[in-house]
Amino acid sequence: MELKVVDLKWEEGCNIIVGQSHFIKTVEDISEIVITSVPGVEFGLAFCEASGVSLVRTEGNNEKLVEQATKCALDVGAGHSFFLILKNAFPINVLNQIKACQEVARIYCATANPLQIVVAETGQGRGIVGVIDGNSPKGVETEKDKVERKELLRKFGYKF
Repeated sequence: MELKVVDLKWEEGCNIIVGQSHFIKTVEDISEIVITSVPGVEFGLAFCEASGVSLVRTEGNNEKLVEQATKCALDVGAGHSFFLILKNAFPINVLNQIKACQEVARIYCATANPLQIVVAETGQGRGIVGVIDGNSPKGVETEKDKVERKELLRKFGYKF
């Protein structure tokens, strides 16, 4: 077994959700979840099929985001993994619905941060071992940081 680290790249100002699912039905189901959850959302989705013809299956309403999700899928190359890039929406808008999707087995991350995927490769193929999402902590928040955090949540409309 060999461990590799894959750096993922996508459009600035967008978020990505990386997960694992077990069936190609995932592509249509996640697309429906995204479209029906957030009016005006743009997205690209790529899913790595793990048997048969083993294709990267894609959907989305923004071709650039579909291309970026497809590149992420090909770079990672792990069977049954999916890569959903969101624009004009945050993961919080769709994450619970995606978790409840019948085919979804797990969510590895949902982020806008720099992202690295730790991949294990064997003679059979590749699998996601884990993710490195953003930076390590640089300290503990101060009272000023707490105020700024609370203001940010209210700015986005997630708190009143």
